[in-house]
Amino acid sequence: MGPGPRGRAATAGVVADAEQAQVSIETENIAMHMFAFLQAAGSFTREYSGAWAMLGAGVGAGLATIGAGIGIGRIGGQVADGIARQPEASGSIQTAGLILAALIEGVALFAVVVAFVIQNKFTF
Repeated sequence: MGPGPRGRAATAGVVADAEQAQVSIETENIAMHMFAFLQAAGSFTREYSGAWAMLGAGVGAGLATIGAGIGIGRIGGQVADGIARQPEASGSIQTAGLILAALIEGVALFAVVVAFVIQNKFTF
């Protein structure tokens, strides 16, 4: 016979406590990194201005890429769902999905170009 109801509840409580302790440790690690980042920002001088531009550009390009990937993935999923529900309208659904994906990709490309301009990789 296995453990009784109390044994299972105790085991589940230990697992929940361990998971909460792991989340607490991860939160503390993130907080420590943020404090170090804020200390570095507090000692900001002119010589670090290029580094902050690089950081901002990298974050901007990364967020644009992640956002475009999520958006195009959602469009692809919804297009597949729509075609499965109405196969007779597959041509118009595919066309609309392709146009929307191209528009999202254009916005993401624009965001990456702006990020490179912030980095001063190229000028106009």
